[in-house]
Amino acid sequence: MVGPSTLFHRRKHSWPPEEFITKTTLQLLDFDSAAPPPHAWRRRLNCHANILKEFTITFREAIKMVRLGIRLWSYVREEASHGRKAPIDPFTKENCKPSASQGVPLGGMGSGSISRGFRGEFKQWQITPGTCDPSPMMSNQFSIFISREGGHKKYASVLAPGQHGSLGKTRDKGISSWGWNLNGQHSTYHALFPRAWTVYDGEPDPELKISCRQISPFIPNNYRDSSLPAAVFVYTLVNTGKERAKVSLLFTWANSIGGTSHMLGGHVNEPFVGEDGVSGVLLHHKTGKGNPPVTFAISACETQNVNVTVLPCFGLSEDSSFTAKDMWDKMEKDGKFDQENFNSGPSVPSTAGDTICAAVSATAWVEAHGKCTVSFALSWSSPKVKFSKGSTYDRRYTKFYGTSPRAAVDLVHDALTHYKRWEEDIEAWQNPILRDERLPEWYKFTLFNELYFLVAGGTVWIDSASVRANGNSQLQQSDLGNSDGGVDSKDQQNNRDNCDSNGIESNGEASVTDQSNGLFVDTSHVDDDVGRFLYLEGVEYVMWNTYDVHFYASYALLMLFPKIELNIQRDFAKAVLSEDGRKVKFLAEGNLGIRKVRGAVPHDLGMHDPWNEMNAYNIHDTSKWKDLNPKFVLQVYRDFAATGDYQFGIDVWPAVRAAMEYMEQFDRDNDDLIENDGFPDQTYDTWTVHGVSAYCGCLWLAALQAAAAMALQIGDKFFAELCKNKFLNAKAALEAKLWNGTYFNYDSGASSNSKSIQTDQLAGQWYTASSGLPPIFEDSKIKSTLQKIFDFNVMKTKGGRMGAVNGMHPDGKVDETCMQSREIWTGVTYAAAATMILSGMEEQGFTTAEGIFTAGWSEEGFGYWFQTPEGWTMDGHYRSLIYMRPLAIWGMQWALSLPKAILDAPKINMMDRVHMSPRSRRFSHNSRVVTHKAKCFGDSSLSCSC
Repeated sequence: MVGPSTLFHRRKHSWPPEEFITKTTLQLLDFDSAAPPPHAWRRRLNCHANILKEFTITFREAIKMVRLGIRLWSYVREEASHGRKAPIDPFTKENCKPSASQGVPLGGMGSGSISRGFRGEFKQWQITPGTCDPSPMMSNQFSIFISREGGHKKYASVLAPGQHGSLGKTRDKGISSWGWNLNGQHSTYHALFPRAWTVYDGEPDPELKISCRQISPFIPNNYRDSSLPAAVFVYTLVNTGKERAKVSLLFTWANSIGGTSHMLGGHVNEPFVGEDGVSGVLLHHKTGKGNPPVTFAISACETQNVNVTVLPCFGLSEDSSFTAKDMWDKMEKDGKFDQENFNSGPSVPSTAGDTICAAVSATAWVEAHGKCTVSFALSWSSPKVKFSKGSTYDRRYTKFYGTSPRAAVDLVHDALTHYKRWEEDIEAWQNPILRDERLPEWYKFTLFNELYFLVAGGTVWIDSASVRANGNSQLQQSDLGNSDGGVDSKDQQNNRDNCDSNGIESNGEASVTDQSNGLFVDTSHVDDDVGRFLYLEGVEYVMWNTYDVHFYASYALLMLFPKIELNIQRDFAKAVLSEDGRKVKFLAEGNLGIRKVRGAVPHDLGMHDPWNEMNAYNIHDTSKWKDLNPKFVLQVYRDFAATGDYQFGIDVWPAVRAAMEYMEQFDRDNDDLIENDGFPDQTYDTWTVHGVSAYCGCLWLAALQAAAAMALQIGDKFFAELCKNKFLNAKAALEAKLWNGTYFNYDSGASSNSKSIQTDQLAGQWYTASSGLPPIFEDSKIKSTLQKIFDFNVMKTKGGRMGAVNGMHPDGKVDETCMQSREIWTGVTYAAAATMILSGMEEQGFTTAEGIFTAGWSEEGFGYWFQTPEGWTMDGHYRSLIYMRPLAIWGMQWALSLPKAILDAPKINMMDRVHMSPRSRRFSHNSRVVTHKAKCFGDSSLSCSC
């Protein structure tokens, strides 16, 4: 743990609010959280949102990948013929080009998400799982209408700058007829996820200061409210003029879930009047392609000083009975809608080709030198999650709100009545970090803002009760538990006897087999059950819970939602012990294999039918990857040590043991060290490895140590001795083959890049230090390696202003062996920074991570805020926006504040071992003994004399 006196105090990247907002305005807004916080990511609304540039491959890389490209193109077409997306599709491009315009997304986790750009546009629609439409719906806006007593001053404007290119070139009866009068020069955006502030400092009315505070229920350890699809917009109005002002705020919303869905027809809008002054409009959306329906609610809260009216339906075409222009003219004239609109009932369903919208107006008088607060809320009720191969589940929030479309009313009601409590909880969580004087300012707000991915990363959070109702054997935890802690029943044994080792039933048909031996606990009936959780590798790489990437990202979930993290590990533990014999064609080589091999950790939990059809990734056969199994063991041990959840350890131990045993086949020369197989058999899936690898070898050493430590705590002392013996032999072999006196060579092969300096070579040491285990190498070797990475991969990459390049030759030239060796990976850079911090190299760690901020988040950078990609090239061109791995910044926070459970974890002495012969060190030689010992785990004392 890094103490106050040792933490490097970086030169501050400082963006005080006073540089963006006048001090007078800040003082006027200094009540009810209306003023933006001292630490936040800031932009002016008139900032240019440049179009982002995507990476391209070199001619040499294209030649190497041509066969893969042909097979991938064929596979994408085949999936499209079945109405499905391929998990990786580099050929289909969105019409809306990505730009540097993102902001804080809306809502909690796992119920579908909508992002909001820093200039106010609602975009990045992810209501249907696995789909993301980036195009903004420009009719979804907040607008303001201001008139002063005497009538000599009037203002009417959309609260977004300028006229968007999609609005139309001439004034018509659509939204281009609205008042797009905001310049944005004096309006600013301030982001501190999960909140954002937009301050209009005298725009459009010089005598009215406006703050809009966007609040979403992302609250650590709150497994109820953090699942809610709702957001609140609190407007604070301060009248600096000498006359009182009548102010009407308008919230407009299209009946759409992005793309062209609003044009499909069959949509219905309906006004509602709820409790506690909450009223608004429901927008019932009929989705296409058999997807479950969605109901939006837009609403405002009526108070003694605020009057709420609605317009349930208006259209965007000139043929509409009430057009967008009619709506705007009505607001300019009256500042409100007719009260009888609340009695209009459901609208006639929209016809195909027409777009229907709704509006909510909240009107208040603001006295001269007075203040007023107006609150709006948005919710989207999409209770069912349907995956493309048929499985349907209830979202997590339905556990508390039910599955009725009208749950949207309850959601906006509770959002408007509870948001102050949400803010109190958010501030209690964030303030200790924000007030820590040791930390650089850029780090404080970037740490929180990178969490955007847990909302906007395609997350799906389902209720366990719907799993049981769905009758899904692969997903149900209730199938898995035995109260005796793992002793097989006769029925379970008989079921397994009917299948051969390849997951083939006795009749020869391929099948999915569950070989988990019943060693799981049924958590679905426990009061604190938190359901099942999925998130995408990225919006361009559509695979759920990609495990080699979760390895980096998981620190965020462990620190903030540890019960979700443990459930993800349980899902993978079950997967390790299962097999899916269905045939799959792997695209890199065109060879056939089976979908899931028993003992191998899956790459992901699937795409079209997660949990039931794993390994959507089909570029390589990941059962031959060398990093997945060690990463599983390392994550499980870290989570076990950090949470102190002993039952979790018992539950997953058989899978940990199986994962370790599986890896023994990759020790080709019996030195207890695994070897790579001459293809990209790890997370760097275009970067070939020959022989012993620094990255995979280090992970293997760390996994041996973690498995030994866990075995001792579980009570499996014999397996611990096996791992300790293997560790010492493997360590000696790795150092002999890769250590060059300064760092570890990339691999033991004879290729041109075998001596490259890999940024990620100490990933295993990162986890070892994070888990309270002894270092896997001598301290001098660890620090020498990290210093080499810092001096070369970081500081020779644009002077440290871009992050750490993945590979660097010892002569200081970038390793251009392949696409990935020459890239800078954001999450890997954060992970390297965390490793440096854990090794007492805080200055180098923060300088390393600051390069990602400078290139990705700062005004001088490339514009990747709230869409941090997997990586970028030396010229800043991105690959794979909105990606999981950058959540690794929370690995830095973990390093800065190691929990007491880790600091107090039992220490293991890897040197204290029973010497074994080479043959007796083999897991396979001892598998029967180890399995027999597992039978003793039902004994609460865990003493075993077998």
